[in-house]
Amino acid sequence: MIDAIDREILRTLQNDGRMSATALAAEVGLTVAPCHRRLKDLEASGAISGYRAVIDPAAVDLGFQALVFVTLDRVDRTTVDEFEAKVAENVHITSAQRLFGDPDYILKVLARDLADYQQYFDNELTSLPGVLRLRSTLVMKNLKPKAGLPL
Repeated sequence: MIDAIDREILRTLQNDGRMSATALAAEVGLTVAPCHRRLKDLEASGAISGYRAVIDPAAVDLGFQALVFVTLDRVDRTTVDEFEAKVAENVHITSAQRLFGDPDYILKVLARDLADYQQYFDNELTSLPGVLRLRSTLVMKNLKPKAGLPL
């Protein structure tokens, strides 16, 4: 069970995943050994599923973002599995959620600019399995790009 100290460890790591165990222990009010043990337990339980760098999309020429609402022509198991497999392997789709109701999915797509997105839309999104309808909304401003979980 995750207690208040574990939550503080998780909150702290959401802000700085590269923090040393010594600095983390000091931040949450533990000595290093118990902090390290808790950290390993959180990793083993899956509460911490990994560590990675957070990269600014604009810094790597992917500052154009679109949200794409997808309605499938049918939602049988085969179509859903094929659609989800293609979405999972597509590097331009950085987030995807299956929804209740209509639309069936919302995808976050990154591109260099509008022309790049238009080409991606025409060549890749329209060829995803089972697609009946695609609607795009362009992101004007990302207000919470690095929000962590509300622990």
